[in-house]
Amino acid sequence: MATRVVNMKSIGVVTFFRNRRSKKIKISVKPDKSVLVSYPGYVPEKQVLSFLAESEGWIHTQQRKIISRQTLFEEGSVLNTKLYKIFFFPGEFDNIEVEGNIVKVTLRDFTTEKNRNYIDRLLVRIYRNEARQILPGRLMKLAAEHRFSYNKVSVRNNKTNWGSCSSRNNISLNIQMMKLPDKLIDYILLHELVHTEIRNHSPRFWQRLDSITEGNAKKLAGEVKKYSTYTF
Repeated sequence: MATRVVNMKSIGVVTFFRNRRSKKIKISVKPDKSVLVSYPGYVPEKQVLSFLAESEGWIHTQQRKIISRQTLFEEGSVLNTKLYKIFFFPGEFDNIEVEGNIVKVTLRDFTTEKNRNYIDRLLVRIYRNEARQILPGRLMKLAAEHRFSYNKVSVRNNKTNWGSCSSRNNISLNIQMMKLPDKLIDYILLHELVHTEIRNHSPRFWQRLDSITEGNAKKLAGEVKKYSTYTF
């Protein structure tokens, strides 16, 4: 096993880790925004550098997310969700208090990866609760308004998509939708409802979606892409 650390102008600190147990090249971004590249011993360095260059856009996206989270979860900061107001306080002990729609989070240290994961888990719990209260009813209302029918609806914490519609018209919705503006939530719900009639993303699909979004289907789809399905 061999390790080499390089400071690359376009990315920052990159650690190259040659691991004989690896089966493929893997890239991860650490909480300090540094990059770790792990790769099999038989892969030539030229191929590793090429893979790193191709992944540069993804790396920058992950680094921006880290900066965003560092800014968001600071002592004295406030996060408003659909149903709750979350306050972050410094304190001697890690603690969570819930009083109605007010959530008070006390942490000894806001900078550790452990506590940021702690906050992520809290947000998942809150988003799941909100999604169960809000999304099924909103989907039912939009379906009735535009004369769609579907079978079942479920909410999940999905990392790959905002929603899906099965061949049996069962609709699955991502709890992470709760961090989106209401108009984008409605867009995703309508998107899945159109899939109950048209399974693909053909021109006919977009025409149908345009007909119920005032011609803004592609524009709304572009806005959704600005958000991540990960917690933050």
